[in-house]
Amino acid sequence: MLKLGGSVITEKDRPETVDDAALATATDALAAALDRGSVDRLVVVHGGGSFGHHHASEHGVSTTEGTHDADAVMDVHGAMVRLNRAVLSSLHDRGVPAVPVHPLSLAARPGGVDGSLDLPLSSTATLLGEGFVPVLHGDGVATAGEGVTVVSGDELVVELAAGLGADRVGVCSTVAGVLDADGSVIPSIESFESVADALGASDATDVSGGMAAKVRELLALDAPASVFGPAGLEAFLRGEAVGTRID
Repeated sequence: MLKLGGSVITEKDRPETVDDAALATATDALAAALDRGSVDRLVVVHGGGSFGHHHASEHGVSTTEGTHDADAVMDVHGAMVRLNRAVLSSLHDRGVPAVPVHPLSLAARPGGVDGSLDLPLSSTATLLGEGFVPVLHGDGVATAGEGVTVVSGDELVVELAAGLGADRVGVCSTVAGVLDADGSVIPSIESFESVADALGASDATDVSGGMAAKVRELLALDAPASVFGPAGLEAFLRGEAVGTRID
């Protein structure tokens, strides 16, 4: 299970702008790992970056605040579909059999914003079993009492990893790992309380919670997770220890 942060593959302070060089580097690494067999089955989730986050912020939509405006929903979802197509295109150029799975069409919060995410996995699991690489993304999600809210890529990673029995989870961010107050990478995290003071929000528009939310979500997993920067992606795919391990 691999999460490509939106801030890694887009220029997050410029609306709807893909960082073509960064995306190419990431998809090169994925294709190489699949070719050499160091990764067998792979699910990719990508964040919103300057695509979904920009529109969600403009409409006041977040993980806790929703909208009943269909135009607003389409602005957010449409932007994420455009970014998803860019990711898929880059993977296809490298021979990776990637296919899209759009959370807005599958997921819901029937219990409202404080309820759990209902994400049926049969489509993703079947695609995976048939040799495809499913590519999901942060998106809008139907939410009782709020219309449509945002579901973050980080929460999707947790749901997918748990439901599909992932052996390893990687979160590729713009930093080399989870950083302490001095800017050094924290080697491992076993509880949120141990690092709460060091964690802050993202420094660009982020409606899904920044690094603190990432750590909270990953601590919920049974599988080991790693947070690392783009330079650590190839090593992670080879099975090496990189960045911050979250257990």
